[in-house]
Amino acid sequence: MAVPLGWGVVSDFDPSVYGAAIAGEYDELYEDELQETDAAVGRLALLAHGGPVLEFGIGTGRLALPLAATGVQVRGVEASLEMVDQLRNKAGGGAIEVAIGDFTRVEVGRDFALVVLAFNTIFALPDQQAQVDCFANAARHLRPGGIFVVEAWVPDLAEFRHNRLVRPRIHRSDRVSIEVVRLDPVAQMMETTQTVLDNKGVRLYPANHRYAWPAELDLMARLAGMRLTQRWEDWQATPFSAESRRHISVYARDDA
Repeated sequence: MAVPLGWGVVSDFDPSVYGAAIAGEYDELYEDELQETDAAVGRLALLAHGGPVLEFGIGTGRLALPLAATGVQVRGVEASLEMVDQLRNKAGGGAIEVAIGDFTRVEVGRDFALVVLAFNTIFALPDQQAQVDCFANAARHLRPGGIFVVEAWVPDLAEFRHNRLVRPRIHRSDRVSIEVVRLDPVAQMMETTQTVLDNKGVRLYPANHRYAWPAELDLMARLAGMRLTQRWEDWQATPFSAESRRHISVYARDDA
């Protein structure tokens, strides 16, 4: 499940509850952030070399459905039944096998050419240990020569003043969305409430992010027996630089 940012009491946050709340309008709320879907699907298909793909946090099927339509065999892991219901309601959604559970430890019983964790979902995990466990679980699911692909933003703490931030997400004539963010730089946590206002009323969507820098993720990969092989700024493979605000990182098993 792709969880953009988070708010609330960290220890009480449950990503399956977040999914239950937001599933019905998730695709609509994040349509602007998902403009690179075609490029992402094309890149993942190339990286998989025709082999099967496992998506951690498959959500509503934004990547999985068009990827499956290219002929790639896709399976998923997802914490939220409501997100999977949205997937099932889309054309082709019933053909994709999804295991319901925590992708830091769920095993789906086979190996894959590629495991993907997209749209910042690595940061939806509650702490560093869970993120380390996620890398280890991805490695367990990879066949020799397989790769783990992670998409995530690069932390920019300069946005915050006194560890607080208020920012607009959506500003349209029929809908406004505002995020209020609190930063804990010691725990590397961002706690966020997204407030959505439109003619249907007001909705509050709390979620949490335990952020990490690319070098920290690289170390998690090393602990899991993988190594960084490629890093881009976007799905078009723009070179990653000091100015990049996000990254697509490709990790390969050490036996590749």
